[in-house]
Amino acid sequence: MIQYLTHKQIDKNKWDATIAECGNIYAYSWYLDVVHPDWGALVEDDYQSVMPMTGGKKFGVDYLYQPYFVQQLGVFSKQPLTAEKTEMFLQAIPKKYRFAEIRLNEHNLFSESTQGVEYHRNVLLDLNKSYEEIRSNYHQNTKRNLAKAESNQLQIVDTVIPYHVVALFTDNRGALLDKWGDAEYARLTALGKVAVRRNSAFILGVTEKGVGELLSAAIFMKANGRITFLFSGLKQEGKDKQAMTFLLDNTIQRFANQPVIFDFEGSDDENLARFYLGFGGNEVKYPSYTFNNLSAIGKGLLKVWKGRKSE
Repeated sequence: MIQYLTHKQIDKNKWDATIAECGNIYAYSWYLDVVHPDWGALVEDDYQSVMPMTGGKKFGVDYLYQPYFVQQLGVFSKQPLTAEKTEMFLQAIPKKYRFAEIRLNEHNLFSESTQGVEYHRNVLLDLNKSYEEIRSNYHQNTKRNLAKAESNQLQIVDTVIPYHVVALFTDNRGALLDKWGDAEYARLTALGKVAVRRNSAFILGVTEKGVGELLSAAIFMKANGRITFLFSGLKQEGKDKQAMTFLLDNTIQRFANQPVIFDFEGSDDENLARFYLGFGGNEVKYPSYTFNNLSAIGKGLLKVWKGRKSE
C-alpha cells in the first residue's frame, strides 16, 4: 500500500537507507531539506519504494514542481521498477495537488499510452576504464580544445568554496539571466556547504599558474557511485582558454579506473549536449510528468503566473 507522509512523518533513517541502495544524490533527505524544506513523500511497504513530493501553493492551489538544483526525482525502489509500479505511484499522488510539472528519473518506465510524459536528455560517462582509453574516445573538437587548454599553463586548485563558484557564475553568465534571484543563489551556496561538510561534494577551480584569479570552477556531487557535475562558473577569459574543458578532463582523470559514472547533468540545450558528448559519454533519457486538473479559471491564473515567471 502506498501512503502519503508529511515531512514530520518521514523516518529519514529508513528513507536514506533506501536512497543509498537505489536512489540518487538529489533524493537524500539532507539534500531535499536544503532545496525544498517541508517536502513530503509517497512510501510503500516500509520504505521499499519511495517518491519525494515537492509541493507548493499558488493562488490557493496546491501543485507539484521540480526544485532548483534537482535534475531527477520520481520513484525509487529496491525492487526492479516496472511501468505499472511507476504509474501506481503517480496515481497515488494526493488529489489536493491539482497541477504538476515534475521530472522523474532514468529508471522510471511508462507504457506508451501514459499521458503527460516527455523525455529529456542526460549524458553519462563510465569511468571504470583507464584514463588513456577514456581520452581516446573524446571527440576531435574536445581533443583540440584540451590541447589548447594544456598550452595555456592552467592549473587545478582545490581551495575553492561554494560562494566562489556562485560568484563566478553571477558575475558572468548569471548577469545575463533573470530566472534566479538572491534566494536561489543562497540556497545553492547552502547546499554546497552542507554537501562538502557531509563529504558528498568536492569543489575544484582553474587558474593560470602563478595567478590566483579563478577562470572556472565547479561543484561536483558524489554519491551512490556517481559524480554529478552540479553547477559551474566560467569567465570569458576562462572560456577563451578552454578552462572548463581542462577542469572536466582533470576530474575525469582523477576518477578513472574506478567503478564510477560521471554525470554531466544534461542537457536539452543542443550546444551544451554537444560539449558534454564530446567527452565520449552516452545519451540517456529520463522522463518528466505533467498533469493539470485545474478549472478553466485556475488554468487562466496558471497561465498568468507562468507569464510573470518568464518576464
